Amino acid sequence: MIITDGSASVDRRHLLKAAGTGLALLAAAPALARAPLAGSQVAGVYRMKVGTIEVTAVLDGHLDLPQALFPKATDGEAGTLLERAALPRAPQINTPVNTYLVNSGDRLVMIDTGTATAMGPTLGQMPRNLSASGVTPDQIDVVLMTHLHPDHANGLITPDGKPFFPNAEVVVAGSEYDFWNDQGLMNQAPKDVQDFFRMAQAAVKPYAEARRLRRIGPDGEVVPGITTVAAPGHTPGHTGYRISSGDQQLLVWGDIVHIAAFQFAKPDWSLAFDTNQDMAAASRKRMFDMTATDRITVAGMHLPFPGIGHVLREGDGYRFVPVAWRPI
Repeated sequence: MIITDGSASVDRRHLLKAAGTGLALLAAAPALARAPLAGSQVAGVYRMKVGTIEVTAVLDGHLDLPQALFPKATDGEAGTLLERAALPRAPQINTPVNTYLVNSGDRLVMIDTGTATAMGPTLGQMPRNLSASGVTPDQIDVVLMTHLHPDHANGLITPDGKPFFPNAEVVVAGSEYDFWNDQGLMNQAPKDVQDFFRMAQAAVKPYAEARRLRRIGPDGEVVPGITTVAAPGHTPGHTGYRISSGDQQLLVWGDIVHIAAFQFAKPDWSLAFDTNQDMAAASRKRMFDMTATDRITVAGMHLPFPGIGHVLREGDGYRFVPVAWRPI
């Protein structure tokens, strides 16, 4: 509407007043999108298919590893690698602890079990996340152990020492079982390392007593569709598990990598607490070369959750490319 007579100034005042009143009412009205902060993360679960087999990453939580655990790492090189990965320069680096649930349709298999209550409040979330995936511990048929360090094996038992998976068979490399159950070796170990022996022994004890513990060799099929891949060095019997269905494969390689920002670029950077650092580096390089050459998807217990992706060659080292989220 165009105002042409002398009442124009009055009408403008009325319009401005009405507009101001409307804005004031809008400002006073509650925001319709207001909601309380969630304050927590969604369930740590990610699901994918390997052929006809369903694999679910189940997060146990995270821990912080000191840079000092890598004897070959210099401050300059470590800082550069952290910056390249968009991580802060810090004396400790955040690393997840992952476990994996494998459903073939006939069997439910867990690969590693997390930490339970052994390693602090940022861990021990596997039971809650397993429940979020729709599975209960009594449904698990087999638990495959990559090795018996506490962040992998302590979830085998409840706080009172009973089996957390009441119907499961536990499968572990014979050399791994023998090492951690050797009382002579334990007595010779430093006091703080002796606790690792005690926790490993306690984790497998109820399954061994119930005759539901199977010791395996370095290579072979452990359940239909899953074969072992020996990767010693981190521990004597450290083992990966290759899941195969049709023309698809997934290698769950355990602790080949602890800090992705470091060890893909520097495969020779082993951990101070690797049982044999040179052997661990050799296993890591072999796994990197095999998965990069054959384009095998990998899953790692300390890769950024869900810990699944691809290894590519880059310069003198390698890099990790996380798998893209996709529906199934």
